[in-house]
Amino acid sequence: MSTGLLRFHPTGAGRGSQRGTSLLELTVAMGVSGLLAVVGVSHWDTGHAELTAAQHELTDSLDQAFILARARGVNITVGLANGQDSNHLPIRLGRHVHWGKPARVPLPPGMADPAKADTQGEAHRTITVTPRHTATASCWFLNDGEEALCMRLSNRGHVRMLRWRAGSRRWARV
Repeated sequence: MSTGLLRFHPTGAGRGSQRGTSLLELTVAMGVSGLLAVVGVSHWDTGHAELTAAQHELTDSLDQAFILARARGVNITVGLANGQDSNHLPIRLGRHVHWGKPARVPLPPGMADPAKADTQGEAHRTITVTPRHTATASCWFLNDGEEALCMRLSNRGHVRMLRWRAGSRRWARV
C-alpha cells in the first residue's frame, strides 16, 4: 500500500546509481568557457572606458603640474608629446582615444567657433603652468569615435570638462 509520501534516507540508501562529475568533464567545460571568455574579451569595446581614463589622466596631470610649479618655482608643461625635460608631464592616451573633435560633433554651447580648435582639436598642444597658478588658455578635444571630451582651460587655471554623449546627443559637464 502506497501512502504517496517520499521517504528520506539519511545514509543515501535508495538513491540508485548516481555518479559525480569526472575531472575530464570539468576540464573540458572550463576549457570551453575559457575560449568563450577569450573571444568575448577580444571583441569588447573599451573606447568609452579609455575616454574616461583620458579625462582623469588630463585632470590629474594638470593638478600635479600646478603643485609642481608652485613647489619648484618654475614653469611646468603638460602635453601629449613625450618630453625628456623634468619640467614636462606627458599625457598618455589609450589606443582608442584620438586627438581632435569629430566633424559630426557640434561645438559646446557658448563656445565661439575657433578654426584651429575645430579642425585640430587644440589651441595649444602643450599647456604651460606657472608657479602663480596661471596657465596658457587652451581648448582640447579628445574622442573615441562616438563620444568626445572637451577640456577648456582659462588663463587663470580654471578647468572645465564637457563630454559629448552620443546617446543623448548633447554636451554634459563632467
